[in-house]
Amino acid sequence: MAQIVLTAGTDVSKEWLDTGLWPKKLELRVRRNREGYAELGSWLRQHGVTRVGLEASGGYEIEVIDALEDMGFEVVRLNAQRVRMFAKAKGRLAKNDRVDALTIAQATVILVEQLPGKRRRDLDPLIEHLTYRRQLNDWKTDCANQLEHLTDEALRDKTMAHKAALAVEIAQLDKVIAALINGHLEWCAIARRLRSVPGVGPVLAATLIAFLPELGRLPRRAIAALVGLAPYDQDSGYHSGERHIKGGRDTVRNVLYMATVSAIQHNAMIAAFAERLTSKKPKVIIVACMRKLLVILNAMVRDGKDWQTRAA
Repeated sequence: MAQIVLTAGTDVSKEWLDTGLWPKKLELRVRRNREGYAELGSWLRQHGVTRVGLEASGGYEIEVIDALEDMGFEVVRLNAQRVRMFAKAKGRLAKNDRVDALTIAQATVILVEQLPGKRRRDLDPLIEHLTYRRQLNDWKTDCANQLEHLTDEALRDKTMAHKAALAVEIAQLDKVIAALINGHLEWCAIARRLRSVPGVGPVLAATLIAFLPELGRLPRRAIAALVGLAPYDQDSGYHSGERHIKGGRDTVRNVLYMATVSAIQHNAMIAAFAERLTSKKPKVIIVACMRKLLVILNAMVRDGKDWQTRAA
């Protein structure tokens, strides 16, 4: 007699963990704390569960993943949009924590083609500093936007002082990020290799290390899709629509955009590639150059070669 393999799905919120089992449809709610993790782990073992799926939840899921992995469970982090589309395809229009947990449990069976490796906890400090840097940079941009509309001299002075203070804080944070990378042999080697490419600066190098650890481990089409730079068809019958990019890791894509703008000016290979696309729309050219630059960086990390070696 075939044995039923159970998977668990956990809906993570600030206070609670709602977990459902599939296909038995059993449910458990525990608090999102150390005692709750222990109770959840005991319950999962009791029912013979080895794999748990959950969605990204704004960082609340990180501690849960670590706790479950420490207890020996395989943990799969699913894209929330894909899970929601899966629920709609199954005809589940209701949305609450209990229903979501069961949907995630079933999606963990259907949507996961292969198990990811364990979460890279060593990346946490780098991710945290880069996330804070991004927030500081957004605030600095807000100040610049405010200055375009402010006429009161006192308010302008305050805003300019705030902008200058943020610039100093960002510069200090950059030194901390550089120290984190230099203190890790593998990251240091990857950063040096990436920065050998004209147009690639320390922010992009650090962002790729932190938010795209798959760099150099995936084929070019897969890495482009992961960042959201793979064009998708919009065809039906005799109609052939424009290709558009969708989804992906916008944290990486946003930084890659700025690096590509620089690369078009200072990198002969990317500039020549952009020149061949002059008949296209400006946005299409930028996206194509972003994809080209990412594919090059992926190949360099994969092959362990610097830009100069590659160019030769």
